[in-house]
Order: sequence, then C-alpha cells, then structure tokens
Amino acid sequence: MIGYGICGSFCTHERSLRALEKIAEKYDVIPIVTPIAAETDTRFGKARDLLERVEKICDKKAVRTVKDAEPLGPAFPLDCMVIAPCTGNTLAKIACGITDTSVTMAAKAHMRHEGRLVIALATNDAMSSNLQNVAKLLNKKNVYFVPMKQDDPVLKPHSLVADFTLLENAIDCSFGDVQLRPLFI
Repeated sequence: MIGYGICGSFCTHERSLRALEKIAEKYDVIPIVTPIAAETDTRFGKARDLLERVEKICDKKAVRTVKDAEPLGPAFPLDCMVIAPCTGNTLAKIACGITDTSVTMAAKAHMRHEGRLVIALATNDAMSSNLQNVAKLLNKKNVYFVPMKQDDPVLKPHSLVADFTLLENAIDCSFGDVQLRPLFI
C-alpha cells in the first residue's frame, strides 16, 4: 500500500494526478490530502473536483484529517509514503517534525517505523529559505526526492519543481534503497 499525499501546489496538481493514475495501476494507493488542497478553489481548479478525481483514481476516500492519518504508520503500515506535490511549507514541517496536517501526520507516522518517504517537491523557495530543509531531508535515512529542476530560473530563481514523469521510477528506486539520479535535472 502506498500513501499518496497531495499538498497545495495547485499549479502542479494536474501533473501529480497524471502520475497518480500510473502509480494506481501498479500499486494499491490511499490518498491523503491537506486541508488547503481539499478546500481551496483556485484558477487551476475546484477543490471538489480534485477530491473526486483523486478518490476515483484510488478507489478510496481521501484521508483529510490528522486523526485519520495517524494510524497510517503503526496500525496500517504503508510500503511507501509519497508526497506529490510537496510544498515548501510541508517540507519544512517534515524536516522540523511538525505534524499539523493530514499529510505531515501520515509522513511522521510512517517514518517513525523507518518507512520510505518519496518527495516530489514543488516550491518557490527551495533554493533560499527551504534549502536547509532539502539538505536535512536528503541526509535522512529512507527519504528520497523525485529529480527536480528550476521551472523558471529568471522569474523564480529559487524555485524547484519535481519532474512528475519520474515519480513512479523514484518510488521503484526507493524500494531498492536508491535515490534516483541525477537529482537536479
């Protein structure tokens, strides 16, 4: 079973859902959605439509609360936890052990048993205020990143976004305890 966390990087939701469709063909997936992603309508789409699509792809109701996410480590172990997209906010919380959303709680519950965590980063501050958190998690056992690149080096010089087409491969590599490389593409 794979836990699939979705955070509020709304401009990457479509890429994440395309990757999720492929992953759900291969693995049993339980969706976990942050309150921001589950409740916020944006120019990229309506929250209700996101939830409906995620639940249809996974054929499961999305985990949306901290309480419902907590058993995903001890009581209901996951083979792997994925966060795609992982915002800078969520990345910082995981690096600092903060568990105030469904996704951060699922990650913490999963990681306390040394479970694999695969992060598909999507944040405008990865190479500035969040660089220390990227480094901290790169050095942590069983944490893997989906290869990433700058999406707009001129207008967003500190931004990094995962290549969601590599997500399935990154998951597979994590099962062999390997970080998919090159990390920065």
